Amino acid sequence: MSEQDPTPATKADPPEPMPRGFSGLSAKLLVLTIFFVMLAEFLIYTPSIARFRKDYLEEHIATAHLASLALEATPDNMVNRELEEELLYHAEAYSITLKHPTKRVLMLSRMNLPRIDVTFDMRQGNFRMWIFDAFEVLFRDGNRVMQVIGISPKAENVVVEVTFDEAPMRKAMLGFSTRILQLSIVISLLTAGLVYFSLLWLMVRPLRRITESMVRFREDPEDTTRQLQPSKRTDEIGVALRELAMMKEDVRAAFKQKNRLATLGAAVAKINHDLRNSLSTAMLVSDRLANIDDPEVKKVTPRLYTAIDKAVVLCSQTLNYVSGGTPKLQISHFHLHELISEVAAASRDEMTIGGEQAVVANPAFAVINEVDFEIDIEADRDQLFRALSNMTLNARQIGASQVIISAEEQDPSVVIEITDNGPGLSENARNKLFQPFASSSRDGGTGLGLVIVRDIVRAHGGYMALVSGIGEKTAFRLAIPKQAS
Repeated sequence: MSEQDPTPATKADPPEPMPRGFSGLSAKLLVLTIFFVMLAEFLIYTPSIARFRKDYLEEHIATAHLASLALEATPDNMVNRELEEELLYHAEAYSITLKHPTKRVLMLSRMNLPRIDVTFDMRQGNFRMWIFDAFEVLFRDGNRVMQVIGISPKAENVVVEVTFDEAPMRKAMLGFSTRILQLSIVISLLTAGLVYFSLLWLMVRPLRRITESMVRFREDPEDTTRQLQPSKRTDEIGVALRELAMMKEDVRAAFKQKNRLATLGAAVAKINHDLRNSLSTAMLVSDRLANIDDPEVKKVTPRLYTAIDKAVVLCSQTLNYVSGGTPKLQISHFHLHELISEVAAASRDEMTIGGEQAVVANPAFAVINEVDFEIDIEADRDQLFRALSNMTLNARQIGASQVIISAEEQDPSVVIEITDNGPGLSENARNKLFQPFASSSRDGGTGLGLVIVRDIVRAHGGYMALVSGIGEKTAFRLAIPKQAS
């Protein structure tokens, strides 16, 4: 790896292969469409087969009544045995009985009547019973002799009783079911095919384009030759394609900016040691200059001292930000009041930031500790000290003379508020509050203090927010979980 490369070379994982066969979205849509169409056909078939059985029985009652009408052509309402057998044969019945309101007459009957196994009264029953009886016939093996009772369609005052075998009816019902099944298969395949090609055109192909574009972008984010062309569609897929194209441009720009910052961090890391040595030498020289009685020297020395102080802080914060990454936490249990007291004591004499010391420019600056003695917390003590010190340093540097730190328990977090009496934040500073190198509210600032604090709070699983930044004060709120996860 060359010296100019600020980041270690890493090899990206190979892209996941595109799904094929039945693991793809197209095949799943096809199978689901067939399944749902077949389910709908079954829901239609259930009442249909019950209706088919009912019609079959009613047809036999009508046929039986018609067969019995042949007796009315004879003087004694009797026919010979041969004609009787032929009428029963065409009616597919063992016996036919008509019931008039005033009498019961046995009209036609075979010589040896079989035993009746089951009786159905067409005048009774409901929808659920008809469905249950229909499926009972379909799943029953063998034959039963049925006696069916119903009102004749030719005369409403005549009740017909007809006895016949169940097997022919079951055969007819199975034939009807087979035709329904064949028709359902044709309809489901046709519907599934139409839905499949429609969804393939409307959804699957655009999603495949999106997926392939994401894979190519992951392989080489900086390659601008393979752009995803925004779609003119007005539906959700079109919006997704346009948003993805814009997101890729934003990510590509952010990636370039990140590379620039990484290069800057590497450069700062290399020159920081020599620069701090030079600044240390300058500090020694400024100390000697402070002992000279020349009025002009005494007038210039404080400004020189302040400039060197700013340079030290600038280098330290920049180096800590570009080289720190995500803070590694060393969790411990401690009293929050004691930590704030240490921050207040340090602010009276010196500020400790990233291992560097900066002389306090305002001796009257004070940190007021309003944290209750009973509030405990599990966190990284050093990192939290660093975050709160950064907050007090920012307040001191923008001209505040007092910082009040308070806290309260709001399960499952401890909410810390830092309020100063400074001039507040400008609109530009509020808009760029957490942007590195862009959010400083004073000349010569790095804009890294709040960014470092936010990273520390996020590492603990909490959040940081600006409560007030307009007027005569600035207030920030830090919420940190009471117990480390």
